[in-house]
Amino acid sequence: MTKFRPCIDLHAGQVKQIVGGTLDSTSSALQTNYVSQHPPAHFAQLYRDNDLTGAHVIMLGPGNEGPAKEALEAWPGGLQVGGGINDKNAKEWLNAGAEKVQ
Repeated sequence: MTKFRPCIDLHAGQVKQIVGGTLDSTSSALQTNYVSQHPPAHFAQLYRDNDLTGAHVIMLGPGNEGPAKEALEAWPGGLQVGGGINDKNAKEWLNAGAEKVQ
């Protein structure tokens, strides 16, 4: 049996799936496999409504804090958050509704 691990990857403020390259690469070197027309909160609510636990929001580079917080507002206490988390901002993310920070 395969276990589904829900994820919301954020890049440049959008839900995306990026393949190839690294975030240190120029944007022309990155290949985007998928860009959602839905905001991150849509996926957070979808995961919440279907009891998909262990979900996480990953901020791939700068400029994703607002969309990540929108997802947390849609499912407070139900999402882990990673990417750009450090000892100075971890508590802020927990207070914003993250279940855990990575």
